[in-house]
Amino acid sequence: MRPGALDGAADRMNRGRGAWLLAAALTCVSSSAMGGEWSGYVGADVRSFSNAALSNEQHDVYPSAVMELEYRDRAQDGRTFTFVPFARVDRFDKERTHADARELLWSGGGDGYEWRAGIGRVSWSVTEFAHLVDIVNQTDFVENFDGRAKLGQPMLNLSWQRDGGVVSGYVLPGFRERTFPGPQGRLRLEPPVDPNQVSYESSKRRDHVDWLVRWSQSGSGWDAGMYVFEGTSREPRFLQGFDNTGRVVLVPRYDQIDQVGADLQATFGNWVWKLEAIGRKGGDERFGAYTGGFEYTFVGAFGGRTDLGLVAELMRDGRGDRAPNFLQNDIGIGMRAALNDAQSTQALLGVVIDREHRTQVWKFEASRRLGDKWKLNIEARRFRDVARDDVLYGLRQDSYLQVDLVRYF
Repeated sequence: MRPGALDGAADRMNRGRGAWLLAAALTCVSSSAMGGEWSGYVGADVRSFSNAALSNEQHDVYPSAVMELEYRDRAQDGRTFTFVPFARVDRFDKERTHADARELLWSGGGDGYEWRAGIGRVSWSVTEFAHLVDIVNQTDFVENFDGRAKLGQPMLNLSWQRDGGVVSGYVLPGFRERTFPGPQGRLRLEPPVDPNQVSYESSKRRDHVDWLVRWSQSGSGWDAGMYVFEGTSREPRFLQGFDNTGRVVLVPRYDQIDQVGADLQATFGNWVWKLEAIGRKGGDERFGAYTGGFEYTFVGAFGGRTDLGLVAELMRDGRGDRAPNFLQNDIGIGMRAALNDAQSTQALLGVVIDREHRTQVWKFEASRRLGDKWKLNIEARRFRDVARDDVLYGLRQDSYLQVDLVRYF
């Protein structure tokens, strides 16, 4: 790494996110005297791309450092305080250099109810390749383009436990925009996204207050949930625009939407059946989308301790080619292995195939503990036969291998 490569990193991390970092810093200072417990990890990773970049601004190798900590303190009256700060410093992409309070929550409860207030993360997704029902948190796209990494969301949450299930209400003030790679970053769309020209349907922009009500129930071998959401879409649609040099760019547009969602997971012996479905109205359109399938596990495969799981899922989005994501008419197939050894070794190999454009996205993920404190993670993505009219066309050269080494404490 050249001298001064990380100079100004703090400034880049603060740009547009100063309020979040200030809240995290103040919480960290105040919580140091509270007597709770810290845990988490720090690590370093290298992401190496196998093909030459499409732009001279981009690079072939991206080293970075990452940290996620967790502070948890439980008071005598049963209330709990949780603080999860996250930060990454990237060698080249100034947008991937960022920090976030993933959680900054006070929680408590009483007879049949629980409450949470602050910044939190909520996920109800049950499927492997797509995560349709997750609507509370915004996607941290610079962390991973598959939608699993999420930014912290300000929230007030109250849940009631009844015989007929759990009813949860969420008030969600303070909208958060999706993160995107910068000019030097890879895994960026083509044309590139210009978040500086972002537009909103609501005149309140980021200050619009969203809400969500969810019902959930669990039984013997099954879990189900349904919700109603009204507010700002976490998924932007893209309009064509021009930057200050006259280059064509994609401009994010955040519409007001009404969305209903449902998720179901049912276990029958070695079979696990999964389904997620949504219906959305907003942005001058109404559509439905679903993803569903199964996972079958061979317990003790090959006569040993290894568990081998086969995954198959179908994804469909009623918007078709108008969808701003790549999972509009796809099938996902995968194989998961857990060695059940002392090092907790596990791996996943999968592929998503576009049934219309024939685009393929392969992924490989593996992890293994190294002693009591260290862990090695390997992640690879390969983009094959990407069609010109596919939303992933800008990623056609971005197949990569990433190796992470992290230390837990």
